[in-house]
Amino acid sequence: MYEFAIAWEWLTFAVRWLHVVTAIAWIGSSFYFIALDLGLVKRPHLPPGAYGEEWQVHGGGFYHIQKYLVAPASMPEHLTWFKWESYATWLSGFAMLCLVYYGGADLFLIDRHVLDISAPVAILISLASLSIGWICYDLLCKSPLGKNTWALMGLLYVVLVAMAWGYTQIFTGRAAFLHLGAFTATIMSANVFFIIMPNQRIVVADLIAGRTPDPKYGQIAKQRSLHNNYLTLPVIFFMLSNHYPLAFATAYNWVIAALVFLMGVTIRHWFNTTHARKGRPTWTWLVTLILFILIMWLSTVPRATAPGEAAETVAPAFQRFADNAHFPAVKETISTRCSMCHAAEPVYEGLTRPPKNVRFDTDAEIAAHAREIYLQAGRAHAMPPGNLTDMTEKERALLTAWFESAVKTR
Repeated sequence: MYEFAIAWEWLTFAVRWLHVVTAIAWIGSSFYFIALDLGLVKRPHLPPGAYGEEWQVHGGGFYHIQKYLVAPASMPEHLTWFKWESYATWLSGFAMLCLVYYGGADLFLIDRHVLDISAPVAILISLASLSIGWICYDLLCKSPLGKNTWALMGLLYVVLVAMAWGYTQIFTGRAAFLHLGAFTATIMSANVFFIIMPNQRIVVADLIAGRTPDPKYGQIAKQRSLHNNYLTLPVIFFMLSNHYPLAFATAYNWVIAALVFLMGVTIRHWFNTTHARKGRPTWTWLVTLILFILIMWLSTVPRATAPGEAAETVAPAFQRFADNAHFPAVKETISTRCSMCHAAEPVYEGLTRPPKNVRFDTDAEIAAHAREIYLQAGRAHAMPPGNLTDMTEKERALLTAWFESAVKTR
């Protein structure tokens, strides 16, 4: 059974790789088309129905691109659709959510000092929040408020901040940030699946049938595309945040999340304005820098210790690792080789928080991270980094024997 841990680790790596590849494809095409759309120029020689054109050079050749605001007079022979980049990104991201956070709910999803709930309940809350979020957003877009794009985006920001606070009251800080990214990405991908693509299909069907397409479908799709454009950078931040506890494991993590959304707006505003040839609003970079400095300062605010946090008991899912005969020797090895970094107050120079917020101060924390210790310090030599504390091969063999014998006796 211990080989299952290795296979599972490689599976998560493969899905993570797929997620990164598909995300690059989706974000790349999204950024390109937004820049193209904003850079279109209206010229008198354009064919009937054309909104604007753009000349571009790439790869040693020139490209002449024209956009039809509604549709051309007839259906083109070859039509390229951009949809699977979005679908594959969401599907691979959801697979990651299932593998890491649902499969390891007791360790990565639930923090019983935040909210003491069972793994099934936590997973149901997770799934419900992703689906309900899209439903509420879609209803807002289709309401009278949806006619005012900027007012709608302002209300959407309030919803996202509320979700940031809510997630931090339910899950671990790491899971809260990941869910905030998943919540936002679900809205973005659902925009493509439920709104943008169906609207484009209606236009194509009208062209084939010889009918004049209604311009409202393109206008609705463009509004949703604009929302996706401004949400992209925060999603990337939240997906990367699980490596940085200064972001997710601090007292005001939800405020940090709120400011990250604002940074995404200021950065995209600069690019969008520049691509539209309306100047270069350099003030946006100053605002972004101020917001980032504020985030850095917020991450230094001490976090209050919850009552009874130091007297943590071993969760039932990890009890077999604490009961194992090797555990006393393992605990001594961890204390000697790992605790200088993985402690509530690291003593290693330059560390203010334990890496990924992983701590080994108590038996419960060591037992809970048995799988990670086994993979990174037992079967691999990733930890300690550069073998900084001189962990011996005998000690690594001890960590391996501890995990494998505990798993066998399950």
